[in-house]
Amino acid sequence: MDRRDRRAAAAPQQARPGRHAVVVADLAELHGPTGGVVQLPHRLFWQRDRGVDLADTHLLTWFYETVLREARSSTELRAWLHGPTLVRLWPDLFLPRGIRRAWEERHPQLRPQVPAP
Repeated sequence: MDRRDRRAAAAPQQARPGRHAVVVADLAELHGPTGGVVQLPHRLFWQRDRGVDLADTHLLTWFYETVLREARSSTELRAWLHGPTLVRLWPDLFLPRGIRRAWEERHPQLRPQVPAP
């Protein structure tokens, strides 16, 4: 492993260039909403209509992708995400590589399961 590989391995994962991925220490900390229509704060979603119906599977997936990409603190993650729902949705979420890697490194249960031979 050369010096560049060691630096990359030691560097925090990025949500996007210049922004580190935010990850909670324990998925049990995530007690966000699980149903109904929620209003994302303007900081997380910049549209006028920020209401999201969590009963709609496509909107729920989009909601989790948005919060995971845009959250700047574990407080925001705890407020908006629900641990068991995150685990259920994880394989279908379209996320930047840095976010996916950071979460899977911290929470091995999110890693893809390799079938036994």
